[in-house]
Amino acid sequence: MRAVSTPTDQPPPQPSPPTDPAALLRSRAYIALLVMGALVGIPVAVFSYYFLKAISRTQQYIFDTLPGDLGLGTNPTWWPVPVLMVSGLLVALVLYYLPGTGGHKPAEGFKAGGATLPSEMPAVILASFATLALGAVLGPEAPLIAIGSGIGVIAIRLVRKDAPKQATVAVGAAGSFAAISTLLGSPLTGAFLLMEAAGLGGGMMSVALVPGLLAAGIGSLIFVGLDNWTGYGTFSLAVPQIPPFGTPTVAQFLWAIGIGIGAALVGTLIRRIALLLQPVVERRMLLLTPVVGGAVGLTVVLFTETTDRPASNVLYSGQDQLPGLIEAASGWTVGALVMLAVCKGMAYALSLSSFRGGPVFPGMFIGAAAGIALSHLPGLPMIAGAAMGIGAMTAALLQLPLVAVLLPTLFLQADGVNLMPLVIVSVVVSYVISARILPKLPGDPPAETVTAPSRQ
Repeated sequence: MRAVSTPTDQPPPQPSPPTDPAALLRSRAYIALLVMGALVGIPVAVFSYYFLKAISRTQQYIFDTLPGDLGLGTNPTWWPVPVLMVSGLLVALVLYYLPGTGGHKPAEGFKAGGATLPSEMPAVILASFATLALGAVLGPEAPLIAIGSGIGVIAIRLVRKDAPKQATVAVGAAGSFAAISTLLGSPLTGAFLLMEAAGLGGGMMSVALVPGLLAAGIGSLIFVGLDNWTGYGTFSLAVPQIPPFGTPTVAQFLWAIGIGIGAALVGTLIRRIALLLQPVVERRMLLLTPVVGGAVGLTVVLFTETTDRPASNVLYSGQDQLPGLIEAASGWTVGALVMLAVCKGMAYALSLSSFRGGPVFPGMFIGAAAGIALSHLPGLPMIAGAAMGIGAMTAALLQLPLVAVLLPTLFLQADGVNLMPLVIVSVVVSYVISARILPKLPGDPPAETVTAPSRQ
């Protein structure tokens, strides 16, 4: 009797041979990809520059000028509440009626990878502008990455409508590099952020990064040129006047462990609050997003009423306020710093749940404020507390340990190298603890279980 062939009798499909990075580098297609990446960097950088400028100018007008124009006096304490309610309503309308999700949901962590479709671009731009310009506690980095990717996709489709998917993704990534290149202080920082967030690795990592680095370099040149032309600024992070730091001590290493533990607990609490609220708000978006915006405004009112400090310390991402906080740290009392960290953290958790923006800068600001508050205790210099707080909180919130070490190191410039051992300890402690206690995120794979061997 002849055996009948079944699907299980067929040999398994053979995996396709791996791509040779060296051969790819020598190909004409790769040279064309580099040229395309360089060209995309120009419009992306120009758009990003004026997008950030428009956000900053709108913030200044709405919070500093508009109340006076309406006859309400100068900076009324209650003003952030209605403004943030309007922000919530605008964001909800955009997310409800326009295609796409308005970019990544910030409560689910920092994400980079994939290409933004042109049809999703209006929602990303409008939702992030309504979020950032009207004072919600999120940053511009995630929207810029999505917008840069979308511009890259549009550019390659204009050149070649039938471009392969890999080329589309690569040019979109180059656009993201160009958009983020100067926001974090240097193209190198942006490269580390995107590389770690996207999970790039292996022999193809450098091949994939080179077009993005070229686009980032072009973007940086464009930013510098626009700064010279407009005199507006380059939006880069830097603290020009900080006290010198000497050699780390044993006491400071102990502090690094403690700050890492504390940041993991606080960062996880912020993420848990945001993730619990997010599905509730999404079910009745048009009603509840303005309510969340009003709650963010109330945390701002609480801070200004209890500390007599400007509302700008709690409003916004904290990117522009962070250098001033560190430079003027001696003028803050412990109580005011604690209220700042608490109120900023509350506003941040609420904003993460419902608005659209990036999670990087608010976490840095909260970590710095908490670290400066702890520096009033023995054995912890102010600048060391700020650096460890920034690194540990970034690790807890983003789960990107390399970026968490790099950001405070470059941000604090001259002190960065001496502070690096302390920052590394605080980042590692925070990263390991928060990874164990963070809530499960949508799309995460099921946890692997290890079965003990049975005893015969």
